Amino acid sequence: MTEDSSPDTKPRQSRTGLTSTGARKAAAKSNRSRSREFALQALYQHLVGRNDATDIDHFTRDLAGFHKADAAHYDALLHGSIREEAELDALILPLLDRKFTEISPIEHAVMWIGVYEFRHCLDVPWRVVLNECIELAKEFGGTDGHKYVNAVLNGVAPQLRGLEVEADRASGKARP
Repeated sequence: MTEDSSPDTKPRQSRTGLTSTGARKAAAKSNRSRSREFALQALYQHLVGRNDATDIDHFTRDLAGFHKADAAHYDALLHGSIREEAELDALILPLLDRKFTEISPIEHAVMWIGVYEFRHCLDVPWRVVLNECIELAKEFGGTDGHKYVNAVLNGVAPQLRGLEVEADRASGKARP
């Protein structure tokens, strides 16, 4: 008998949360996370093609997996961001180091989602909004786009969620 096949060798225990290659398994996405993904795709269509929001909405709702998304949250993000695009851009622009035309439409749409949620989705903690937007930018954006999104949204958060941000910073949950 070889050492590997001896009766004393214990079977390999499965490592929870890891794939067979040892990579970390992706956690199941929440319906809100999925709604952000679909809103991102729809806002991209709006930014790039200037397509009509209703047409974009109908197209997006027919995409595979939409039934797993929080449709009400998706509606708010898509239609709210388009309706308030000038106000959202006005909050984002002072924090940019370049023109909007030089920003990827993915990062632009992610920033809209973040700023919209900071303004209107007070049931979602600001850190959750920030983390969700960073993840969107990592998954769909350019190589370091998530760093740019992080910097901009970290600059907007104190303006829109000042008390919440300050409480987190005082407790050590967020960097100053």
